[in-house]
Amino acid sequence: MELKLLNDQGQTASNVAAPDTIFARDYNEALIHQVVVAFQANARSGNRKQLGRDDVHHTTKKPWRQKGTGRARAGMSSSPLWRGGGRAFPNSPDENFSQKINKKMYRAGICSILSQLAREGRLSVVEEFAVDAPKTKLLSDKLKTMGCLDSVLIIADEFNENLMLASRNLPNVLIVEPRYADPVSLVFFKKILITKLALAKIEEMLA
Repeated sequence: MELKLLNDQGQTASNVAAPDTIFARDYNEALIHQVVVAFQANARSGNRKQLGRDDVHHTTKKPWRQKGTGRARAGMSSSPLWRGGGRAFPNSPDENFSQKINKKMYRAGICSILSQLAREGRLSVVEEFAVDAPKTKLLSDKLKTMGCLDSVLIIADEFNENLMLASRNLPNVLIVEPRYADPVSLVFFKKILITKLALAKIEEMLA
């Protein structure tokens, strides 16, 4: 499998060889869906809390007598049918949303995503990616020249402070290291740029 190597103008300078085991896999929609859903579920904190019948402040007095009023029977005002009553099945803060995904499945899902991105032409390689100063305008102009300012995920080989600071005010630009390239970001962004050294690290991680 060969990936396009882009220059600073966003034009294809040459091709870079990439292993077929990572960038030429079949598209497995079911596996990708499972990996993405599990990643999002594991990111949930589960801190929401709702009041049940025992938690709401209410009186235990019967609102009206059982018979003779013509109204439906009512026991107490904490009923879920009443306004201000407790929820029938309240959410508790200790609810666990995590889903288990085996390492082999997770790596296969990432490889399937990368392979589909490469087939669609959304994945490209750059020699290196950096800016001279932590200025948003410098990064914005560079991405505009390369034609990927609207939505791009840049996978850099190491932490670059200038690059991180310059990208903070760009809503559709994300800079990550190879180990933090998650399936949701890979699916979400329209364009993926990977530096050569980051590509080598990804190949090592997913081998």
